Amino acid sequence: MCCVNVDLAYNQALDYIYSFVDYSLKHASELAKAHFDLDRMRALLAILGHPERRYPVIHIAGTKGKGSVAALCAGALHAAGYRTGLYTSPHLQDFAERIQVDRTPIPHADLAALVEEIKSAIAQVPYLTTFEITTALGFLYFARRNVDAAVIEVGLGGRLDATNVVTPLVSVITSLSYDHTAVLGDTLAQIAAEKGGIIKPGRPVVSAPQAEEALDVIRRLCAERDAPLTLVGRDIHYESLGHSLDGQSLRIRTQAGEALEVRIPLLGAHQVVNAAVAATALWTARREGLSVGDGAIRAGFAATEWPGRFEVVRREPPVVLDSAHNVDSARKLAETVNEYFAGWPVVLIVGASEDKDIAQMLRVWKSHLDLRKVIATRAAHPRALEPEELLRRAAQAGVEGEAVMPVEAALARALEVAGDSALVLSAGSIFVTAAVRAVWLERFNGGSI
Repeated sequence: MCCVNVDLAYNQALDYIYSFVDYSLKHASELAKAHFDLDRMRALLAILGHPERRYPVIHIAGTKGKGSVAALCAGALHAAGYRTGLYTSPHLQDFAERIQVDRTPIPHADLAALVEEIKSAIAQVPYLTTFEITTALGFLYFARRNVDAAVIEVGLGGRLDATNVVTPLVSVITSLSYDHTAVLGDTLAQIAAEKGGIIKPGRPVVSAPQAEEALDVIRRLCAERDAPLTLVGRDIHYESLGHSLDGQSLRIRTQAGEALEVRIPLLGAHQVVNAAVAATALWTARREGLSVGDGAIRAGFAATEWPGRFEVVRREPPVVLDSAHNVDSARKLAETVNEYFAGWPVVLIVGASEDKDIAQMLRVWKSHLDLRKVIATRAAHPRALEPEELLRRAAQAGVEGEAVMPVEAALARALEVAGDSALVLSAGSIFVTAAVRAVWLERFNGGSI
């Protein structure tokens, strides 16, 4: 099939996938009323022959860090010689990024062919959603590629997420904080109950350090389901050994005194925690029969890339791309900026979805960073705040700025304002950062980073 035909078939496949209900594009008020039901997913997978049962799974939920933990786990499994599936969402640049085998996104031709193949199955299950269909495509592709193991990231929540049809080798819960409160609840206990819905009877659980309110719920769910819990920070200890813009090193210790030193290219103290969680998940999977040696963990972690998460695309004057989109991640982003670029004033390109507490996020950034200017913009996404509304909310936080559209012009304006004396930072929305990254690659960096 020639390139033109592949591109046409791929775009037609995406049009078909997006022709179904896509809750990621719904406004918060509609999302709160959405009917999530795993019965549809189970029915579709039954018609497809239950591909999700053909390989062991590491299943990962959480508010922040689940993508990084998933990427680290997949990297280590690949380094151990396993053919490894990785399912994540949303994508940064290309839809195919969501479904990967051995770090390679599904080829466009393969995705188009799979979509054509399962259309008859989809027609048999009413009210399927875009995410449910995409998840089924991922499960089926992994089965067709005969993966030895798959790392599956939850989309939203956990209990009723389309991925929660697997019986995992190990369930992982990363850092929990407030996000998607209209759907998941407005207390940490409620959010933990939804995320903890991935805990299965008798299957081991690994949790990142949590606030006590969230941890109480996780402990209770594990006890009710006889699921052994390993808590990072209590059962597994970690410490940073040093960092630079080239990466950071850390030591992870078990209660038995065993130690593993690893190096990761991911930046920020929160990534040290994520690496400890990923290593603990892999050690747990090893006890369950998925052999991953410490050498493979070291090699896999060292080679892990996770673009758009404190990604330094230019060191001086600095340009940093991040996807912080809730108050907790905004605070961690500010800490990381100060850790690596102390003394640099910041020109912030910011966009956000309507349901985000952008005013509080900006208060965090104002109090922790030397904000020289805020450039408000928006991505081509139905839930994105208009820049003028974003500026109104910024004013509530005592932050002034200007609205610049489109994203290409916002980046150009930020670079102009920053000159050689300030850091340009993109944050607030993964969709805005993805657009900024695409423009940077095409217009400002000769097509490469």
